[in-house]
Amino acid sequence: MASRSSIRRIEEGDLPALLSIYNYYIRETPITFDIEEKTLAARKADWFSLFTDRGRHQCFVAEREGRALGWACSMPFRPKAAYDTSVEVSIYLAPEAQGAGFGRALYEKLLSEIAAADTHRALAGITLPNDASCALHRAMGFEDAGIFREVGRKFGRYWDVLWMERAL
Repeated sequence: MASRSSIRRIEEGDLPALLSIYNYYIRETPITFDIEEKTLAARKADWFSLFTDRGRHQCFVAEREGRALGWACSMPFRPKAAYDTSVEVSIYLAPEAQGAGFGRALYEKLLSEIAAADTHRALAGITLPNDASCALHRAMGFEDAGIFREVGRKFGRYWDVLWMERAL
């Protein structure tokens, strides 16, 4: 990770930069299955509001020289109570921040924090192909759990999703 970089908890002021990164992935890639760009108001209400405490649902931001370059977060896996100790994790980095060690640093912080919050299992869904994300998750101790075939349609085609898991 480059000098004058840090990993810290998300703040409301990060939302414009993080929204720009996320909307890039919506517009340009199948990595997220969202197909319409998000507004700042919607992202604040539907996403940022999940990270109000320091329990199982947390979000950390990678920052360099005061600029937010990406995040890793944990969210509810499914809405039923028996799933509470399992979380879905995701990570997004600005294209220029990839390969600089931010992904590993973000996941190290996130996984450490949620493990201390009585989280049993972290799960990640990765649209295929995505060699970089698969490699990062495997390096962080995630194992393949299975592939859901053609479960998302975006850009006029169907995409497979690899589900990976890691015990905490």
